[in-house]
Amino acid sequence: MNVEELVRWAKLKGITLMGTGDFTHPLWFKELKDKLTANTGGSYEYKGVNFILTCEVYNNFYVDGKAKRIHNIIFAPSLEVVERLNKRLQEHGDLVSDGRPVLKLDAKDLVKICLDISSDCFIVPSHAWTPHFSIFGSNSGFDSVEECFGEETKNIHCLETGLSSDPQMNWRLSKLDRYALISNSDSHSPHRIGREANALNCDLNYKQIIDAIKSKDRKRFLYTIEFFPEEGKYHYDGHRNCKARVAPKDAIRNRNICPICGRKLTVGVMHRVEELADRPEGFIPDNAVPFKHMIPLDQIIADVRGVGETTQSVEREYMEIVGKCDNEFNVLLKMSETELKSQLPQKIAEGVIRVREGRVNILPGYDGEYGTIKIFGPEEMGEKQLTLF
Repeated sequence: MNVEELVRWAKLKGITLMGTGDFTHPLWFKELKDKLTANTGGSYEYKGVNFILTCEVYNNFYVDGKAKRIHNIIFAPSLEVVERLNKRLQEHGDLVSDGRPVLKLDAKDLVKICLDISSDCFIVPSHAWTPHFSIFGSNSGFDSVEECFGEETKNIHCLETGLSSDPQMNWRLSKLDRYALISNSDSHSPHRIGREANALNCDLNYKQIIDAIKSKDRKRFLYTIEFFPEEGKYHYDGHRNCKARVAPKDAIRNRNICPICGRKLTVGVMHRVEELADRPEGFIPDNAVPFKHMIPLDQIIADVRGVGETTQSVEREYMEIVGKCDNEFNVLLKMSETELKSQLPQKIAEGVIRVREGRVNILPGYDGEYGTIKIFGPEEMGEKQLTLF
């Protein structure tokens, strides 16, 4: 995960703008300063891929004697601002120990510090619904943005949906209507870059990018690209050790008790949405930015071939397809069905089309376990099954 490798994978994916991540870490910040070239307007560039300066921090604090553990994303307009910000943040935690530092700092005080250094800083609650370390998390979160950020709520304009929720789940809460919703890949390895993303139609200018998001201007903020939320690690309630995956309605009926061991379940994202929602499923606010569900191309290939997505055969076929078709997003989002069928193996083309149409079978994730997605049923994989005998 160095700058060169991020850029290589961004080009394979079809991404023109990335967040740097981890700018609070001294060694990574030095690499960013050494390798990125400043554009006019607060973005940076390396070999044709653009960056804006971002990091995620872990706010560990207490409210009325209760521990609160919240992750927040910080966007910053320049390396100079980051330098000043890091000096302030190191007073509240060790920036060297982790790319996502633990700060003994109230979330609202984080906002004050950032905006005191530069009014162009932008703070976004991370993966807003996951049980651990999120603003609405069942374990240490809040029931509203106002409870978390207090008087600084006026400076919160946006929430990150996270892998286990999508916009339509957030639209069920009328109190979230004023917030933009963004999706980021939250990648911990290069090949996962772009598993979620934001489609923008504006200049590569920091202020324009932030304004397009804040204003939810649908001419500039076109749509978000989302995991099927069921695939996220915390969509359903459950107990990983007991292999217990529990639908929210069943968990509520059983008072959130694990049916296997009798201990408290990890309450997932769907459960929390049901608790806080004041609208039915399917409600769409008037000013909502659209979204598209997507499955990464290597997962589609792996499903078709009946092998793991990290196998060499999947990587080879992925590289062949991306090399022929320009980039992954072009395959997943832009090519016509006719182009897909003429340039891709038949089953993979059919897999891409089914994902676009939402025709997939999903076993929801729970308690830290990713959900599993199947595009084709066993009865459709006859050719593959025959080769095994």
